[in-house]
Amino acid sequence: MEKQRSPWPALWALVIGFFMILVDTTIVSVANPKIMEGLKTDINSVIWVTSAYLLAYAVPLLVTGRLGDRFGPKNIYLIGLVLFTGSSLWCGLSGSIEVLITARVVQGLGAALMTPQTMAVITRTFPPNKRGTAMALWGATSGVAMLVGPLLGGVLVDGLGWEWIFFINVPVGVIGFIAAIILVPKLPTHQHSFDILGVILSAVGFFLVVFGIQEGEKYDWGTITGPITVWGMIIAGIVVLAGFVTWQALNRGEPLMPLKLFRDRNFSLANLAISTVGFTVTSMSLPLIFFAQLVLGFTPTQSALLMVPMALVVIPLSPFVGRMADRVHPRYLSFFGLFVMAGGLAWYAAWLDPNVDLWPRLLIPSLVLGIANAFIWAPLSVTATHNLPPAQAGAGAGVYNTMRQVGGVLGSAAIAALIEARLTANGLHSSASGAQFSGSHLPAIVQQPFTDAMAQSILLPAAVALIGAIVALFLVRPRDTGQWSATQGTPVVKQAEPAA
Repeated sequence: MEKQRSPWPALWALVIGFFMILVDTTIVSVANPKIMEGLKTDINSVIWVTSAYLLAYAVPLLVTGRLGDRFGPKNIYLIGLVLFTGSSLWCGLSGSIEVLITARVVQGLGAALMTPQTMAVITRTFPPNKRGTAMALWGATSGVAMLVGPLLGGVLVDGLGWEWIFFINVPVGVIGFIAAIILVPKLPTHQHSFDILGVILSAVGFFLVVFGIQEGEKYDWGTITGPITVWGMIIAGIVVLAGFVTWQALNRGEPLMPLKLFRDRNFSLANLAISTVGFTVTSMSLPLIFFAQLVLGFTPTQSALLMVPMALVVIPLSPFVGRMADRVHPRYLSFFGLFVMAGGLAWYAAWLDPNVDLWPRLLIPSLVLGIANAFIWAPLSVTATHNLPPAQAGAGAGVYNTMRQVGGVLGSAAIAALIEARLTANGLHSSASGAQFSGSHLPAIVQQPFTDAMAQSILLPAAVALIGAIVALFLVRPRDTGQWSATQGTPVVKQAEPAA
């Protein structure tokens, strides 16, 4: 009989690629001014460098989760890693903004192929009572990336040029590919039929909604071209997505997103909660970075230092919380994390002031947010997937990651709209933020109203985090799934009723 392999080496191999994806979502923000200068482009075009990646990442996630079920998570992960690494080289060699945006689309597709597979492998290789610890490593990776991304971006841009934020991915990708080939096992595949219509409807629907939200501010929520309007695209996307859900209910074969997944209470609630987390984490940094750079005059690297307390707390605390997630009711851990996150952001909003020494005021709430993050990621992730059968692990991971990413898209668009509204309400114009691209301070006379606008804007992610905390209160204790067969990746289920 073949000796069972430990799942930990495989997880470490997958974390390399997952870490690279997470770093790439934060590293570009500090390089935008230099990209704009180097490629001689404008602000709207350089924003597309991030928007294109975000769109290409979010739209295919439902599809790529199911691809892992059908063709094996290892194979799909490796394909995604090759796409991501090769397109990173392409990004660095880009000579125009159009080429860079195109390369970022391919990079986003690679990330979409990789992300659900990491979570699916955890679900299929770790026994249920160890998944919390494994998810803690997955969550701690986010904390490390939160620290490394902005800092590494600032150092590379200042020392070598913006191209190197992409070149750095190439050696990391090669190492990750070799590690995955050697360490990640080939798991049993499931002979599913492929829901082509579901793929088309979900892709088109998500694209229309996400594109409309991302571009709403650019077109002042009005006409894009001819009869096409921002709201028209969003409404059309919602209609298409409603058609997708209807088709999933009517499809008697194997739908792309089995609606029966949502019969599990925890899966539904965890997906809703993680969307609020995606919203909050994405939206909270924008007003803080604007304030740090435009009011305090911080450089991008100095701004990134504000994230250090958050990351330094997440890294050691996540394994501890992960072990707790295997024993403690997820309701308490998730609620605590989201409630503390809301409180930390409200603290930021109350403390922003351009007229006093702000380093302690900026670093203490960051420490609080680090505690909050450590109590959110592992408990929600392990709760979402705990009751899913292995044959649906890929589909479940795809839905979960899609909800997180869509929450991030909504957060990015909503915070941008709110910042503009609060600047206007405080007697300023949003064009004042253009000073960030010249590296100058705002004049002293406008620093207070600008600070007020940023503080008021931070209350939005705080409110959304509080909604997530309320959702977490309705989680129930996961079912006892009994014995686990690591070689087959399937549980031997004992009959047990979930306890509230």
